[in-house]
Amino acid sequence: MNVLAATRAYVDRIVSDPNNPGMKVLLLDAETTKTVANVYSQTEILDRDVFLVERLDQARGHEPMRHLKAAAFVRPTAANFALLRRELADPRFGEYHLYFANVAPRAQLRELAESDDLEVVRQVQEFYADFVPVNDALFTLNQRQALRLNTTRPTADLLRRNVDGVLSSLLALKVQPATIRYSSASTVAKAIATEVQRAVAADGIFHFKRRATASDTGGPLLLILDRADDCVTPLLSQWTYQAMVHELLGVNNNRVRLKGTASARGDPNLDEVVLSAAADPFYAQHQHANFGDLGTAVKQLLDDYQRQTKLNENIKSIDDMQSFLERYPAFRSKSLNVSKHVALISELSRLVETHSLMDVSQLEQELACHDDGASQRREVLARIGDGRIGGEDKLRLALLYALRYEQTGNVEGLKLALAEHRVAPDRVSLVDALLRYGGGGGGGARA
Repeated sequence: MNVLAATRAYVDRIVSDPNNPGMKVLLLDAETTKTVANVYSQTEILDRDVFLVERLDQARGHEPMRHLKAAAFVRPTAANFALLRRELADPRFGEYHLYFANVAPRAQLRELAESDDLEVVRQVQEFYADFVPVNDALFTLNQRQALRLNTTRPTADLLRRNVDGVLSSLLALKVQPATIRYSSASTVAKAIATEVQRAVAADGIFHFKRRATASDTGGPLLLILDRADDCVTPLLSQWTYQAMVHELLGVNNNRVRLKGTASARGDPNLDEVVLSAAADPFYAQHQHANFGDLGTAVKQLLDDYQRQTKLNENIKSIDDMQSFLERYPAFRSKSLNVSKHVALISELSRLVETHSLMDVSQLEQELACHDDGASQRREVLARIGDGRIGGEDKLRLALLYALRYEQTGNVEGLKLALAEHRVAPDRVSLVDALLRYGGGGGGGARA
C-alpha cells in the first residue's frame, strides 16, 4: 500500500490519457495543485505535453485558446462545480476532460451536464487522490485549523474534509476495511468512524475483493486516533532526517527554505530546495535514517560525486568531450543534489550545536519516561534560564513537565519563569491551552 505511487499513477493517467492526446492545459484547484506538485516535477509535467498549468479559480486572465484541450483535476466541492459550470458556459478551450479527486455527487454531475450547452466535455472520471501524499505510507490534508475538531461543536466542513480524505485513501489503495476502530474517549474519532462506515456500507465502489494470506488476521483494520490521546510525542525532539528537517527548518509541500542561512552560502540554488522521496533516491533511502548515520551517508554521497568530478576532469580527446556532454545533465543534477544534502545536514548540525538540542532532548526523554518531579523541575528551570536554548525549546520542556506533573507540579512557577526569560505571553499561554486540550483533568483526552 503506497499512497505516493497510487497518486502518481493517477496523475500519469491524467496527463498521458490516450483520449486527450497532444498539447493540453492542466486545470487544478488549491488542493490538487499541492497533490500534483508532490508527485510530479515541473519538468515531468512539460514532458507530458502540458503547455500550461492553471488554477481553476484564477484562470480567466488570458484570451481563449480553443486549439488546446483542458484536463481539469479538482476536488468535487460545491465551489469547484460552480467554477466548472461558469467555465463551460463560456469555454476558453476546445475540449474539457474532467477528473474528480473523490466520489462526485450525482446531483452536481447532473447540473454540470446541463451547463454543457456547447458539448465541450469529452469525459468525466474519478481519480481518488483527495489528499497530499508525503511518503509511501503518509499523507496529509493540510488542515491548519484541525484542532478545532476538538471543540464542543466542530464545523461540519472540517469533519467532512477528514472523512473525504479517509475515503479517498481507501479507494486509492483499493482497501475495504474489515474493521473500523476508534478512540473511545474522542467524539471526533467516533464521528469520523461512523461516517466512514456508513459510506463504505452504502456504496459498492468500496467493496474490493480481499486476497487471503498466510498471515491473514481477519482483514484490513482502519484505526482512527485523536491527537489528544498522546500530546507527548509531538513535543519530543526527533532525530531522523525527515523529522529533523520538518522540526528545525520547516517543510511546506516538500520545499525547504534555506535562504539566509549560513549553510546556503548565498547560493541561489539553495534558497529553496525540494525534498521529495519520489524524485530524490538519496532522500528516499535515508529519510528515516538517524542523525548519526545520516552524516556517514552524506559523506559517502560526497565521495561518489568527487570521484565523478575527477573522471570528468580527464578529457583529452573529442570522444572524451562527447562522452562528458552526454553525462553532463546527470552530473549537473547530482551536483545540485549533493549541494542540497550537504547544506541541509550542515544547517541541522549548526542548529543542534547552537541550541544545545542534544542536552534538551536528553531532558525531554527523562520527562517522558521517568518520574522524578523535584529533580526534573530543577533541570527544566535551569534550561529555561540557559541563554543558549531557544524560546520554543524552553516552552517544549515546560509543556512536557506540565503534562507529566499537572496535578503535583508547580506549573504556575514554570509559566512565571518562561515569562521572566522573554518567552512571549501568547506562547506561555499555550501551557494552559495544552492542559485543557490533552491533560488529565482539563476535559480533553489523555496525555
